[in-house]
Amino acid sequence: MPEGKKKLAGEERRQYLLDVLKNSQAPMKGSELAVKANVSRQVIVGDMSLLKAKQEPILATSEGYIYIHDKTNHHLFEQVVVCQHTPDQTKEELFIIVDHGVRVKDVKIEHPVYGDLTASVMVSNRSEVEQFLTKLKETNAPLLSELTDGIHLHTLEADSQEKLERACRSLRDAGILLQA
Repeated sequence: MPEGKKKLAGEERRQYLLDVLKNSQAPMKGSELAVKANVSRQVIVGDMSLLKAKQEPILATSEGYIYIHDKTNHHLFEQVVVCQHTPDQTKEELFIIVDHGVRVKDVKIEHPVYGDLTASVMVSNRSEVEQFLTKLKETNAPLLSELTDGIHLHTLEADSQEKLERACRSLRDAGILLQA
């Protein structure tokens, strides 16, 4: 919908937003989508929640909304790792992982009241790590791991098992990987 046009009604607007996300090659911030749809950012937040409730594979990341296309890529390997470190070691942890060609998909904690909490991270290089950490700092948001004495899980993704193994060895050597 070109900017300056009339506002679309709810379902029509959500279909438009879904099409925009499906065709985007990069994450789209809520404010960008708001301008495109000629509505407030808060309306976008509501629309994204409604689309997710309809099982649309939309992921909210620190970089914006992403539509997850069919990821039946048999060339990707995943591994869940358990880490423990101080908030000051977060940059070191993420750099170790991405420097091995591994993507950090999410962070999970086991909260004593809410149970399992998962948040998207989606960083795969140092620039994305820096952007993620800057956003945390700008918003004064605490790390989820601060709620669990530094213990947290990451889902890691790479195009080879060897990259995952090297990243895990480096995390172990740095004293970040929690050992059984």
